[in-house]
Amino acid sequence: MYEEWASRLSGAVVWRRTADDPTASPVLPDGCMDLLWSEGRLLVAGPDTRAYVPDGPPRRWAGLRFHPGAGPAALGVPAHELRDQRVELADLWPAAEVRRLRARVAAAADPATALEEIALERSPAPDPALRRLVAALDAGRPVAATADELGLGSRQLHRRCLHAFGYGPKTLARILRLQRALTLARSGVPLAQTAIRAGYADQPHLARDARELAGRTLGDLLGGR
Repeated sequence: MYEEWASRLSGAVVWRRTADDPTASPVLPDGCMDLLWSEGRLLVAGPDTRAYVPDGPPRRWAGLRFHPGAGPAALGVPAHELRDQRVELADLWPAAEVRRLRARVAAAADPATALEEIALERSPAPDPALRRLVAALDAGRPVAATADELGLGSRQLHRRCLHAFGYGPKTLARILRLQRALTLARSGVPLAQTAIRAGYADQPHLARDARELAGRTLGDLLGGR
């Protein structure tokens, strides 16, 4: 079983998946980074540019998914260095500190809540500029117009996006657009309307983007719709 809920950390999501969950659903790109716990291991999931499919036998997982762009400040590593990777937290932080945190999570009644508490202790206040950037691109604003509104040149915007999200603003905009479309479609909006409302030229454009970013057809992603 998979479940998630809003975190006390601004914009973040706490989630857990039990080992008996029979699904192996792909994790789709979303502009986020996660702090993960699984069977005694602390890991970090970097930002994805393609769908990630867990391998191996089913395992119990808990996670804290940071708001897009917030992970690097909390974890102390630029997002682009972890792009499309899952790495041990001990590869990023001092080993003694990670051992202490592993023991803390292992002793907790709920590993997901323990991860949330760790993130709350280590996350600085949200960066207003990054929040404005995500909000603008998620609303379908063009990249050039967004850069102008933030008072940034195109190169500055690209550098900031690489550090915060792991990829440039055009890739981030595509990823956010696909997430918008999937949210609309799952709420029952017909696919043709979904495509237009999410910012695609038409439904075939949406279908191509889903295939490229998620590695699945729209039907697969939407459970046969």
